[in-house]
Amino acid sequence: MNQKRSIFLVSALVMGFAFLYIPILSMIVFSFNESKLVTVWGGFSVKWYGILLQNRQMIDAAWLSLRIATVTATGAVVIGTMAGLALARFGRFKTRTLFSGMVSAPLVMPDVITGLSLLLLFVALGPISFIPIPPERGFITITIAHMTLTISYVTVIVQSRLSTMDDSLEEAAMDLGARPFKVFMLITLPIIAPAMISGWLLAFTLSLDDLVIASFTSGPSTNTLPMMIFSTVRRGITPQINALATIMVAIVTVFVIVAGVVMSRQEKRRQMDVRLAEASITE
Repeated sequence: MNQKRSIFLVSALVMGFAFLYIPILSMIVFSFNESKLVTVWGGFSVKWYGILLQNRQMIDAAWLSLRIATVTATGAVVIGTMAGLALARFGRFKTRTLFSGMVSAPLVMPDVITGLSLLLLFVALGPISFIPIPPERGFITITIAHMTLTISYVTVIVQSRLSTMDDSLEEAAMDLGARPFKVFMLITLPIIAPAMISGWLLAFTLSLDDLVIASFTSGPSTNTLPMMIFSTVRRGITPQINALATIMVAIVTVFVIVAGVVMSRQEKRRQMDVRLAEASITE
């Protein structure tokens, strides 16, 4: 019985991974296709990558999306970390329920509603001179919209890490005379750093991938990479799109590998510090 169950679980796992990754692998393979037809193999070639690099509109859209995603992820980590600290460390303050609900709202709000509400906000703030919103929507408005979406994800990740953190480490540091800021920099921040890196990567991916919210908050002369891909695919899929998608997969893979290596090293260093601390206590 157990053998049958293990065979079923392994089969389900293999089918699940095949369903997820075979389309991606086929897209990568056909990005090196000589033929213009994306489903007919005409020989190995990298010409579509060269054509892609000569497509100025696509390069500009990719550069804009990367800049928006980087600024969005950085801002979301800063604000989301502060929100997570407030929810995990400040106890039951009066407006905690309202604050928690406002932080969690973008997680369950449809993207169409979020994009429409932000569009109305930017239109209303346009005539106000002292509000730093440009008359034409573009980089700033899309970044603000994406930060509004991704802050919630970072907050949840950081709050969950803080809730499982051993408070005795911070209390021991304060008993030894360390001020709260120093405790945060030397104790809390290194412990929650993996969660912050995970939140940054998630915010970066969500911003780079977003189409709906960016469509609402962008102007007529602003096109992000997902918007450009969507408009191009509606006229037909070409190997050039496969090449672009392959480059995006490679970039995300590199980010994930680097983040995994960094977090693994930090975890090993933290475990070593804990062992040294335990050894000094026993002595």
